[in-house]
Amino acid sequence: AMGRAIVRDPQVFLFDEPLSNLDAKLRVQMRAEIRELHQRLKTTTVYVTHDQIEAMTMADRIVVMENGHIRQIGAPLELYDRPANRFVAEFIGSPSMNLLDGAVRNGDRTKIEVETTGHAVPMANGVELADGTRVKLGIRPEHLSLSEDGLPATVSVVEPTGSETQVVARTEAEEIVAVLRERHSLSPGQPIFLSPDPDQIHLFDVETGYRLN
Repeated sequence: AMGRAIVRDPQVFLFDEPLSNLDAKLRVQMRAEIRELHQRLKTTTVYVTHDQIEAMTMADRIVVMENGHIRQIGAPLELYDRPANRFVAEFIGSPSMNLLDGAVRNGDRTKIEVETTGHAVPMANGVELADGTRVKLGIRPEHLSLSEDGLPATVSVVEPTGSETQVVARTEAEEIVAVLRERHSLSPGQPIFLSPDPDQIHLFDVETGYRLN
């Protein structure tokens, strides 16, 4: 089908989930081949997919849609680094972003208190929000690390992949996922502390879901 479309020399290609029925290994191979083909032909291509990995690795610009509405348009890393709302934050990235209930604390407004644990998470930059404002605190799994004093949690599942270790843990009321680059000997039921990177904190409005920082 791709070959028949190419020989017609169209102005625009439309791909509608072309890799959805392939196994994982072949899907990775075909992603690279389609990307290489696009770079060679330099033809505008609209690629429809529910696989955010395909979108991140193949697109120059991504349009994220929800229920027929555009939620954000931007370069892949722009959507990853600064999602405009909770929907984009949870959709882009695998595993998806952790979202915890929190509230702005301290007069300098540089700390967010996680409501379920009472732990104050420091931020690299303050926010122009009133003290006590309730927020959704977003932390990507890869921006969490083990520490001596952080968010208290209990390990539920440990998934080593070789290059990294994915840890599913629970706070008092919420589940949190961490992706650790180093190898750690962790086991279910073990208490741990997780600290987020202060430069990688995302805040979202509780009611609208829009980004606040």
